[in-house]
Amino acid sequence: MVETDAGNTGSEPVVDRAEKTGSIGLLLALALGLVGAAVVLALMRREDAAIWVQILLGLLAVIGVFALFAGAIGLVRFGARRDGHPLSKAFLDTTGEGVVVTDREGRIVYANRAYAELIRAEAATDIRTVERSFAGDPDAAEPMFRLATAARDRRAAREEIRTLSPLGRSEGGPRWFRVRVRPLDLPAGRNGASPAALTVWQVADITRDRDEQETSFQELQQVVTFLDHAPAGFFSADPRGRITYLNATLADWLGYDLAKFEPGGIGLKDIVQGQGAALITDLNGPADANKTRIIDLDLVKRNGQSLPVRLMHKVPISGTGVLGDSRTLVLNRSPGEDVSEALRAAEVRFARFFNSTPIAIASVDREGRIGRTNAPFLKLFGDIRTGEGGEARRLVLQVAESRRADLSAALEAAGQGRGDIQPIEAELAGGEDKRHRSVRFFVSAVQEGDGEGETAIVYALETTQQRELEQQFAQSMKMQAIGQLAGGIAHDFNNVLTAIIGFSDLLLASHRPTDPSFQDIMNIKQNANRAAALVRQLLAFSRRQTLRPEVIRLGDTLADLHMLLARLLGEKVELSVVHGRDLWPVKADTSQLEQVIVNLAVNARDAMPNGGRLTIATRNVSADDKLAYKTPGMPAADYVSIEVTDTGTGIPPDIMEKIFEPFFTTKAVGQGTGLGLSTVYGIVKQTGGFVYCSSEIGKGTTFHILLPRHVETEVEREADKVGPEGQQQQSTDLTGSATILLVEDEEAVRAFASRALRSRGYTVHEAGSGTEALAVMEETGGRIDLVVSDVVMPELDGPSLLRELRKQRPELKIIFVSGYAEDAFAKNLPEGESFHFLPKPFSLKQLATAVKDALAK
Repeated sequence: MVETDAGNTGSEPVVDRAEKTGSIGLLLALALGLVGAAVVLALMRREDAAIWVQILLGLLAVIGVFALFAGAIGLVRFGARRDGHPLSKAFLDTTGEGVVVTDREGRIVYANRAYAELIRAEAATDIRTVERSFAGDPDAAEPMFRLATAARDRRAAREEIRTLSPLGRSEGGPRWFRVRVRPLDLPAGRNGASPAALTVWQVADITRDRDEQETSFQELQQVVTFLDHAPAGFFSADPRGRITYLNATLADWLGYDLAKFEPGGIGLKDIVQGQGAALITDLNGPADANKTRIIDLDLVKRNGQSLPVRLMHKVPISGTGVLGDSRTLVLNRSPGEDVSEALRAAEVRFARFFNSTPIAIASVDREGRIGRTNAPFLKLFGDIRTGEGGEARRLVLQVAESRRADLSAALEAAGQGRGDIQPIEAELAGGEDKRHRSVRFFVSAVQEGDGEGETAIVYALETTQQRELEQQFAQSMKMQAIGQLAGGIAHDFNNVLTAIIGFSDLLLASHRPTDPSFQDIMNIKQNANRAAALVRQLLAFSRRQTLRPEVIRLGDTLADLHMLLARLLGEKVELSVVHGRDLWPVKADTSQLEQVIVNLAVNARDAMPNGGRLTIATRNVSADDKLAYKTPGMPAADYVSIEVTDTGTGIPPDIMEKIFEPFFTTKAVGQGTGLGLSTVYGIVKQTGGFVYCSSEIGKGTTFHILLPRHVETEVEREADKVGPEGQQQQSTDLTGSATILLVEDEEAVRAFASRALRSRGYTVHEAGSGTEALAVMEETGGRIDLVVSDVVMPELDGPSLLRELRKQRPELKIIFVSGYAEDAFAKNLPEGESFHFLPKPFSLKQLATAVKDALAK
């Protein structure tokens, strides 16, 4: 919001100096009158002054008093004049276009709020003239020179200017602006002042209009292409007989090169044999206008040969009696052909073209009733006739009520012969099969006559899928932004929680359970672990938590959860688990997948306060299966489906869009964190699956989870043969004597980890960044057994540090510590790189165990 010195906001002008200048002049005149009168009266009272001096001063006193009254009257008139045009001033202040008024020297006298927003001005002092606002764009130099020249010559001018970016910004994509300039001459003042010569500049952003025009042009250009290659000829001629349009079919018949055809370059006398052109140009009075006439005559080819044709000819006439360009259809009637059969074949070909076009087309009369239609139109709108008499329906009744007025206005404009009709976007009206389907209508006038018959052609394009994609993209971008924010917050919290949990472990190691402070320290650690659980949910939503995926069978997982779910749901809710047959395996983190099922079950229980039924069903979904909830963002593949269905209250449509957002909840304060469904969303997405929700008010809700089918690899088959008994058992001895380089930019985390490792017998070298770590390696001569390093650090991050260390010690062991998931940074490492990973927050025991295992391996 731009603010002036006076604090104006909203629709107030950013710059308005006219009132200040006028009021100062009038006040100055009034002050001078008062001072002059006072001085003269004082001098007149002096007794030593001559008689003729006193007479002269008396006259000056009268003049001063007269000036005093004149100034007062001027102030009253000025006050009336400055408020005398509130409608004009309010119009300028609230108009959507930017308006700037400059004086003869080019200084800004007035600028409205819309102009300040266009040029990204933050205060009144940032307001620039129109020439300066466009000065930074080289493409605007030439049109702005023409506008400036017109302003100096005191004449009106208009230009459309394309810039590389929005005004006042260096990025954002190309923009289009319409700039107009015109002189404004104010009349001379009542006090004899010279008239003011001002210049008015108007600036409007027309980028959206240009984009819509380009889209409409491309779609309608396709229709023109169809007409060019229709099986019949077509031309249009103006009232003087000059041909303004010729389609490709007729040009080919006549031997003309359509690429070299110029409108008006040839006339009817050039293509019509003999005096036949008179049959086309002559009308028997206005009654023949707007009526289709059938004319049989011969055309002449460019090589001089004759071409017998039948013309279906119409000349439109406007309401004022002005003849328009003709519309003439040409049917070939060459000798040797069966004319009736050729006409029937032409009709069949045209009907095939008309019904095969992807655009729905229909004619509409002046009352808005639907006439002729093609197949795509019937498929889009269904049966267009109703009642026993077969009366045609009105087109406006096929769209939602909120857009009927706009469509009616467009059809009325077509009936008046207007050609600047904007496309109309509307949702269809009707049953479930049409609800939420959107269509873009293009309305084109077909005649300007007395209103009989067809008055408009309507082209309809279904935009339902496009709108769904736009909404899905917007939702995806919003969820991604929220996820990045949540992940960043969680990462910072993990550093804090690591220090709290770690120092709590150090205190617990030096306190016995009988000590008075032991229980307080335990409470600190337990609450820190609760906070860590919330952070893990945030990381789950942002898909940055650490997962331990394994190949699992959903049937076994649900069987293990059955007793837990039954206790969570209580006695009022009936639990039913429907196992699919021969379920494919999936690869997921078992504990996280169990959390997904538990979160959905708890939400379902809360949605059934009076009891109900919860059904958990599993099945295989092949790539060929058609799913009602499948969206364009879900690739065709084999999935294993989990459907969690309740018989609860349902989810309203306005809430459905927000259910996966973190901290969004409809529960009372203290009854929910708003992280349950966001956790479900993040875990499923990080596992590579998809989650959708369908709900109906009063009947219940179903969450559909689809996890990709897992196909076992050769490596996994070999690992299965080894079995758990072949794996190394974890040692219970957590002490050691190795030399460790600890790299951590968080001082509290580094202090805890250093003390913890030293207490276990290790020699620890500390570094606050990757650069310091390289210096420590050089000081110690590379005698380091293990590096424990944070991932996100200034100057040199963990992966970059590992690359530098590998140049000196290719066999060096390293443990990465991070609040993000392992996959978040592993992709930045060289392929096949070996490292260990410890997620934050971690306890003293977890750190010692990770170090012991890394050194042992």
